[in-house]
Amino acid sequence: MTAIYVASLPPLSLMSPRKFFCTFPQERISEPIISHTLGEKFGVVPNIRAASIDDAVALVAVEIEGDPEQIEKAVAYLVEKGVKVEEMAADGENPSA
Repeated sequence: MTAIYVASLPPLSLMSPRKFFCTFPQERISEPIISHTLGEKFGVVPNIRAASIDDAVALVAVEIEGDPEQIEKAVAYLVEKGVKVEEMAADGENPSA
């Protein structure tokens, strides 16, 4: 009989999606920071909702789902890498309140 490995993820009801607007500097544009690194390093699920990328800057709207503590760590990592990160309000709420 073949064993099947199932990744251990928190139940969907415990996942907390949050939306961010990220501005990437020129030197970070070609790095897969959102699409690869955040999921691998922090166990969160990034979902790029919109993006505008040119040779000088990348503007990305991303939803990050996962454990709230890991989301905070992922955001701190982005900032550490020189990315400007702003949380977007959901349904008129103030995320920093």
